[in-house]
Amino acid sequence: MLQGVDISAYQESAYETDGLSFVFIKATEGRSYVNPRLAAQTKTARDAGCVVGFYHFLWPGNISSQAEYFVGHTPEKAGDILAADWETTGDGTHASNAEKDQFIRTVKELRPHNRVILYTNRTFWLTIDTTSYAGDGLWIADYVTAGKPRIKAAWRFHQYTSDPSDKDVANFSTRAALREWAGGA
Repeated sequence: MLQGVDISAYQESAYETDGLSFVFIKATEGRSYVNPRLAAQTKTARDAGCVVGFYHFLWPGNISSQAEYFVGHTPEKAGDILAADWETTGDGTHASNAEKDQFIRTVKELRPHNRVILYTNRTFWLTIDTTSYAGDGLWIADYVTAGKPRIKAAWRFHQYTSDPSDKDVANFSTRAALREWAGGA
């Protein structure tokens, strides 16, 4: 299992990368928020030789506009991974299954040379999701032993803790295997 982290504007721009193979960085949310540390956090990951992913916190409504906003504010580089972050919003709502699926498909159309995956937590996956559509792969949050999420579906990434920060593992044997998969969209 490869080690990685996911970060947002809550983390510093120069974060620890020792031992990491990948980094996911929050890029955007809805149609009005861009991570102010996006460029610097991306540089830190690239300088460390990590596979880089970007995620968009999905809100209900205006799905095509959100997809365009996300790709418009995310670096366009082959081998980067793009993700839809599908969970409960700050006002207690969430995008529907159809909206989640539409967002992933639209991002795949806008960025055909990038892998596009779904990030969601175990509860959403088991009780809210009805389509099981995760684009090119599932990134599941379940705070248990790393690499042992309590789901039956195949997964690519597992967020296993948020203490003291969001830590993840990738279901790849080597960084080269991850890099090859990420570049093979």
